[in-house]
Amino acid sequence: MPLVHVSLRAGKPEAYRRAVLDNLYRAMRAALSVPEDDQFITLTEHDATNFRYGNAFGITRSDDLAYIQITVFNTRTLEQKKAFFQRTAELLGENPGIRPEDVFVNIIESAKENWSVGHGLAQFA
Repeated sequence: MPLVHVSLRAGKPEAYRRAVLDNLYRAMRAALSVPEDDQFITLTEHDATNFRYGNAFGITRSDDLAYIQITVFNTRTLEQKKAFFQRTAELLGENPGIRPEDVFVNIIESAKENWSVGHGLAQFA
């Protein structure tokens, strides 16, 4: 039940944005055992004034940087998370062609009882 938000610099064509969303879903299915049709992903675009980055940690980033924040149940192993990071970079590198240096991923873990996915119910508590 991941909830994903992607932030990109504005101006990418629709096919580029669609490839980002599709390949993130593929990476989640492969590495995090996300069920079929479990897609809760948003993408926002930001103009240059509202999109900043640095070259911290010795990584030279570009305007193609993608910030990816994913909130998941706190049940994933370290190995699953590492596999997700790797698979995401691979798939986004293949299509739409984002360099691995420009794939910035943050995983936020949340207990199952902190989720309501509709009807005002705590479905996983």
